Amino acid sequence: MADAERAAAALLPADVRDFVAGGSGAETTLAANRAALDRVFLVPRVLRDVSACATGTTLLGRPVRMPLAVAPVAYQRLVHPEGELAAARAARAAGVPFTASTLSSVPIERIVRAGGTVWFQLYWLREAGRSLDLVRRAEDAGAEAVVLTVDVPWMGRRLRDVRNRFALPDHVRAAHLAEGPSAAHRAPADAASALAVHTEAAFSPALTWSSVAALRERTRLPLVLKGVLAAEDAVRAAECGVDAVVVSNHGGRQLDGAVPSVDALPAVVSALAGRCEVLLDSGIRSGTDVLRALALGVSGVLVGRPPLWGLALGGEAGARRVLDLFAEEFRDALGLAGCADVASAKELRTVRHAAVPQPGCTSAAAGGV
Repeated sequence: MADAERAAAALLPADVRDFVAGGSGAETTLAANRAALDRVFLVPRVLRDVSACATGTTLLGRPVRMPLAVAPVAYQRLVHPEGELAAARAARAAGVPFTASTLSSVPIERIVRAGGTVWFQLYWLREAGRSLDLVRRAEDAGAEAVVLTVDVPWMGRRLRDVRNRFALPDHVRAAHLAEGPSAAHRAPADAASALAVHTEAAFSPALTWSSVAALRERTRLPLVLKGVLAAEDAVRAAECGVDAVVVSNHGGRQLDGAVPSVDALPAVVSALAGRCEVLLDSGIRSGTDVLRALALGVSGVLVGRPPLWGLALGGEAGARRVLDLFAEEFRDALGLAGCADVASAKELRTVRHAAVPQPGCTSAAAGGV
């Protein structure tokens, strides 16, 4: 997975690479996501028959080949001419859901025709009616879930984009928001990101629980809230009738200094007590990370950047190779942990280290979770 990232980063224009890889502020949370996952150690079980490890499960009631979905990522034609179409085909071949973004560079109708199970990610717009129109459009196209992102009243201050004065090239559009060039295509006169200017004008900072209730009433599809970190918010979401929450800090791209997603996860899982599904994203980079998340109580994970690096390297085949790597690594981790299936993975215990041991060194402090 790291090889794919390095190769794609070397291939892409510097400003596009920074747009994909970067976080907000000093990128403290971006780095902390990975460090926090590395502090989670699994306690394997032994003397169990793992001659046939079954990686399949269900997400939102639909069968998947592994407990993973492709997260929403904006403007995928930045890294490959086919963009979301190739990525959706790769997800279909891998047997996992693909989440199409409100800021997709390809319309939802074409993505659904190309993909298998497609979820639609919604940013709440300043005109609430337009948000509900997008949901209706996604339903009519055949999307199978709505994923409402709740942690973006406006875009976080992503300093790499600010320094690059990042703007979209003419051939990339927000397919669901506008037909022609927008503010996102014009580098601002001052030091800023054109995308931040564009999204601040489009997104509503007034998204509230009443908006969630309105959306729940409006759609017949499973409803997922993405961007939940506080246990209290997760409970409120369940009370609103959502089908799942995604414990996420937006991959370190919103509030810098926010808690790593995996550190927020145990309190959310405990507070919900099975009232709705729990998913995890932010920093997932291996099949072992998927197993860690399952052991901590989730139904599955979302991955964003890794498939995008694969897409940049080889279109559909590159994105598929990354997803195949996740499948291979997850099956390997599952068997080595003594688990014959996903259900048994959820029974594993974990231990958290205060610091990640370095090769050749002994870690002093460890605590159970």
